[in-house]
Amino acid sequence: MQTSVADMTLTPSRHDAAVADLVGRYRALPPGTRVRLAKKTSNLFRFDGAESAGTIDASALAGVISVDDVARTADVQGMTTYEDLVEATLPHRLMPLVVPQLKTITLGGAVTGLGIESTSFRHGLPHESVLEMDILTPEGELVTATPDGEHADLFAGFPNSYGTLGYALRLKIELQRVSPFVRLEHRRVATADLAATIEEVCGPDGPDFVDGTVFEPGEQYLTLGTFSEDPGPGVSDYTGQQIFYRSIRERTTDVLTVHDYIWRWDTDWFWCSRALGAQHPVVRRFWPRRYRRSDVYRRLVALDRRHGFSRLAHRITRTPQEEPVIQDVEIPVDRLAEFLDAFHRDIGIRPVWLCPLRLRGERTWPLYPMQPGELYVNVGFWSSVPETPGRPDAHNRRIEELVADLGGHKSLYSTVHYDEGEFWKHYNGPAYRALKQRYDPHGRQPDLYSKVTR
Repeated sequence: MQTSVADMTLTPSRHDAAVADLVGRYRALPPGTRVRLAKKTSNLFRFDGAESAGTIDASALAGVISVDDVARTADVQGMTTYEDLVEATLPHRLMPLVVPQLKTITLGGAVTGLGIESTSFRHGLPHESVLEMDILTPEGELVTATPDGEHADLFAGFPNSYGTLGYALRLKIELQRVSPFVRLEHRRVATADLAATIEEVCGPDGPDFVDGTVFEPGEQYLTLGTFSEDPGPGVSDYTGQQIFYRSIRERTTDVLTVHDYIWRWDTDWFWCSRALGAQHPVVRRFWPRRYRRSDVYRRLVALDRRHGFSRLAHRITRTPQEEPVIQDVEIPVDRLAEFLDAFHRDIGIRPVWLCPLRLRGERTWPLYPMQPGELYVNVGFWSSVPETPGRPDAHNRRIEELVADLGGHKSLYSTVHYDEGEFWKHYNGPAYRALKQRYDPHGRQPDLYSKVTR
């Protein structure tokens, strides 16, 4: 076993001391205090929730404890960002089985709140490569949850619980071998053939990575990535003036370093940086490279949401107010065409991201029910549309109705408009209540519905 490159001083004993300190501070809070662990960044898109009365600094739990080359595993603290985790594993020619798209997503956050990327058709979601977790429960207990141990119910119910059943302080995860480069093929696919092509390329002999981009109704591309030892005639760089998503239309093949492939979407927050001016050639030339990052863009959006600059501008110019529509939804692949047709007609946001996924094995996860063996497609869209007069949430509600009608699921990192009864029907209320009763009988944390709708 070798110590992580990212933090040579993060020994197991230092980790144990940091855990003991945090648990001690948590237990010292008055009974009934609502608590959250503070971290520097967030990738949630709920800006209006009230802050918890008890906020505990967890910055000492943001490192990689160890990377095991032979077993292909890593011991990682829960507040570690994937940026730091990848920095620790790549020198070993290893990476997590699924690395969510944005650098400042934390491992604990991806497991409790779900995550996805272009390996998900093969490796599922980040929580499916977790071997064990040390979880601080709302009651202040520190428990080790494994698939088959005393706390197997918490292990299975932790994904999609968003911190309401506790916080992961340490996770042991599986890793996969990587090559230095990723070769890309951008394949344009006709609308009528899209679902069948996704099923074909996501078969057992498919590439290492699959995702897709819909630019316009009828114009969509699948990007197939394969590990390579050979860079070929040249390696592209999309961290400077060039922009990755535009290259999908412009090139049929490409090569990136494995590092740049993993973070290909972060530099421009997929395509969302254009709304902030960061894709204008002149602005981009003077926008420091170190600030071309998703967390910087999100902070700018949060500032606007907090102070209402955009809403004021719409009032002054007498233009319609905008409804933010920021969602990721999972649709069964055989219903994808129906979803996209309705989405183009009723919502109209573009581009749209596509990411195939299926559960890694037969194990199911009660708070985010998916059928083993079934191929889904994550559809991601992050923009705003003119508000419908008198119905400020009309487009988000339409998406929720559509997803339910098509047998899909909706991620909970953004706005949620279900009423409480419908919410628990989609997210397994009976299973959640049983877990809540066991691990948070005194209601130290809000329940999941309250957490994602407040």
